[in-house]
Amino acid sequence: MQFTVQQIADALGAECQGDTGLTIVRAAEPGDAGPMDLAMAMAPKYAEALSNGDARVAVLWENADWQALGLRAAIFVPRPRMAMAGITAMLDRGQGIEPGIHPSAVIDPTAEIAPNASVGPLAVVGARVRIGSGAIIGAHCVIGTDAVLGDNAVLREMVSIGARAQIGDRFIAQPGARIGSDGFSFVTPEVSGVENVRKTLGDQGDAKAQNWLRIHSLGAVEIGDDVEVGANCTIDNGTIRNTCIGSGSKVDNLVHVGHNTRVGQDCLLCGQTGVSGSVEIGNNVVLGGQTGVVDNIFIGDGVIAGGGTKILSNVPAGRVIMGYPGIKMETHTDIYKAQRRLPRLTRDVEALKKAVFKQPPSD
Repeated sequence: MQFTVQQIADALGAECQGDTGLTIVRAAEPGDAGPMDLAMAMAPKYAEALSNGDARVAVLWENADWQALGLRAAIFVPRPRMAMAGITAMLDRGQGIEPGIHPSAVIDPTAEIAPNASVGPLAVVGARVRIGSGAIIGAHCVIGTDAVLGDNAVLREMVSIGARAQIGDRFIAQPGARIGSDGFSFVTPEVSGVENVRKTLGDQGDAKAQNWLRIHSLGAVEIGDDVEVGANCTIDNGTIRNTCIGSGSKVDNLVHVGHNTRVGQDCLLCGQTGVSGSVEIGNNVVLGGQTGVVDNIFIGDGVIAGGGTKILSNVPAGRVIMGYPGIKMETHTDIYKAQRRLPRLTRDVEALKKAVFKQPPSD
């Protein structure tokens, strides 16, 4: 797979100069780039490393002096990370999954698989499953009974899709993702200490120790179009209603989404985030890495939570929060600054106390 400089620039809608017929095979860091590579030097600080490699072509910032950098051609981009999206899409060589259905795959005779879909080695496709046009099912994947997978979906190796899951077009699941596990729902025959603590915020009352009884998950998982889930991500089935992930949302590695939770459109749930059950998350919400969300609350549209935030109550639309518990980011920053000053403040107070107590009593 190779492209000319002109073809790449045209695909990006970008300007290019120099010998635009040069052929590109790979993208590379500026210092590692060879003659067939496209050096990603989109800011002056990265271009300094070009002299350490043998690049003939680079992606540069607007109005860069490409000839002074010793290049034979250059592509100019106004928004580097946006350009990265287009370039990496063009140069992605994929995972090498062969077209067609591998002989070792186990396919239920009632499953409907589009003629141009691919199913890898040792994959298992259950009864009445429907797999859309251009879908790619990697090795060792399992797709449960009555699940639906849309057009051009990609399941990397060892992904499991639970029974009755409904998944839209252009879905991407990284290795080990688990969609449609049972929710973590248990109950005791009598009121438990945990239930009392939720009411009192501290007192278990006279609740006795009891066995936990399973509440079964009758719902499934419903996922819109253009959703991606990361490696070892887990999304639980709903108890009665479906757990939902809205179109365009992206879920990072090691994220957990609990039963009945509904995530809106174009959200980002970053690595190691944990969302409890029955949470309502609006559109365009960003939860930074290791964010924790308590159950049965709502998070409004456009909320941004900094990494490590613990969200213990409802969050209004547009709020930027951070900390444990999550509060307005500017308030958290003020508290953090004050906390850093506490040792000095303590020393000052001690000095003031000594000065006061050393003074002789007034007449």
